[in-house]
Amino acid sequence: MYRTLYRGADFIAQVLAYLGGAILIAIIAMTVVSIIGRLFVPLQIGIGPIRGIYDFTSMAMAAAVFAFLPICQLRQGHAVVDLFERRMPDSVGRILDLLFNAMMLGAATIGTLRLFAGLQDKMATGETTQIAEMPVWWGYAAGMVGATGFILVAGFCTLRAALMMSERFREAQPHV
Repeated sequence: MYRTLYRGADFIAQVLAYLGGAILIAIIAMTVVSIIGRLFVPLQIGIGPIRGIYDFTSMAMAAAVFAFLPICQLRQGHAVVDLFERRMPDSVGRILDLLFNAMMLGAATIGTLRLFAGLQDKMATGETTQIAEMPVWWGYAAGMVGATGFILVAGFCTLRAALMMSERFREAQPHV
């Protein structure tokens, strides 16, 4: 059962990380095209700058950040301060891991719920970006994909930390 859950969490995290990377590549490509287009404006050739590049970049960057959170959580890549943990018994370290993973699950859940509330608000008001006049809710919806994945992966990590409390589980799972 654990291995199946791990594979599922790993699949979600990797797919979202690749999606986040693809978003960043798209931002880079659009920025390069826009900058090159600006160079040709005085010569009156080319496409010129991309209208609304700032709007797209801000929305896409937020979506990319949310897309990277699950893999960071799964691989335990978040910043930690372990000034005292090294000197504590392993059992205390496992309790702290469980506590921190549970807190991250709570933060992921609250953040996603607030993002969803913002999505609903932006859809209701019909707000658009200033330059490209894209609906603002598109950015919120794109962020919800990664945020939802973050909740799922954080839930798995909390389960993994709880299971690590068992010596029998630790012996059966040497890769964890």
